[in-house]
Amino acid sequence: MAVALQLAERGLYTTCPNPRVGCVLVRDGQIVGEGWHRYAGEPHAEIHALHAAGQSARGATAYVTLEPCSHHGRTPPCADALVSAGVKRVVAAVKDPNPQVAGQGMNKLRAAGIEIDCGLMENVARELNIGFFSRMSRGLPWLRSKIAMSLDGRTALRNGASQWISCTGSRQDVQRWRGRSCAVLTGIGTVLADDPRLTLREPQLTAQESENGNRKTRSVSGSLRVVLDSRLQLPVTARILHGGNVRVYTVTHDSQKIAALEKVGAQVVVLPDVSGRVDLNAALRDLAANGCNEVLVEAGAVLNGALLQAGLVDELLIYVAPQLLGDMARGIAELGELTRLDQRIELEWQDVRNVGMDLRILARVKRK
Repeated sequence: MAVALQLAERGLYTTCPNPRVGCVLVRDGQIVGEGWHRYAGEPHAEIHALHAAGQSARGATAYVTLEPCSHHGRTPPCADALVSAGVKRVVAAVKDPNPQVAGQGMNKLRAAGIEIDCGLMENVARELNIGFFSRMSRGLPWLRSKIAMSLDGRTALRNGASQWISCTGSRQDVQRWRGRSCAVLTGIGTVLADDPRLTLREPQLTAQESENGNRKTRSVSGSLRVVLDSRLQLPVTARILHGGNVRVYTVTHDSQKIAALEKVGAQVVVLPDVSGRVDLNAALRDLAANGCNEVLVEAGAVLNGALLQAGLVDELLIYVAPQLLGDMARGIAELGELTRLDQRIELEWQDVRNVGMDLRILARVKRK
């Protein structure tokens, strides 16, 4: 199963909106076939493993990181393929949370006389597809907010200057988190201040395959870029609009502004809440409905604070630079004044490591 999980991780940047899945076929103590899901719309991990094993799949045990699918989507059911191949046992790491599967794959295999086990290395398998599980179980993407800050918790000088607080190694590392995310979300304040592209710029983020002994490389496509812009202040010349694949959430029905943005390729969605701002929960549910598993927030203190106060942030990805910016510099999130300790937002450390000269902290919001 550990090998299957390593295989699944090869699809980290390429399978959205599908989960990352790996499969290993074992017969008489030997691996006879391996596969992983490479691209959405293409064969799943089990199919690749069965193809590699050929006739050796008969009587084998399949170790797969997610319950085999049982429904017709863009590809036929993997459960049927395993039955047809004569596999005698299937060990799944975790049950598929997709309501179209949700145990039906294992039931189909069991009905065909195949021995089923489920739960081996389940926690690791869930973490690998944490956004897919979130989208299927909550109707929300897994929201991860990236913050570059000084040791005293400041993200920019009072005048807004912030390039660059984090080191080159940290900025390269952020590219990997962008690459695995289905969408990168920011606010209009960040766009107007920094004019970011929020594109994927690291050429090494590619998926490599070997077919008939010939190696080929296919680049990872950029994530959807999302802007929250209540009054549609986004200029049509903004760099984030270059190349399309942009979604703008707003509260205004200004037809001229909407038409101008749509003319340069942006999708505009009007989603007001009761206070006249963009409905954050509705925006994230809309992203989930459009297949977004993981969303990376790259924004300032205002939007970070709003998302945290709304209980929508799942993780903080924090790059701490060995520097001090002083009391007047800007903080990481506008949360207002807390008057009681029970109002605080508590976190759980997930990972702490050095990245270049910086310290990278992954902290998960503790749910009450």
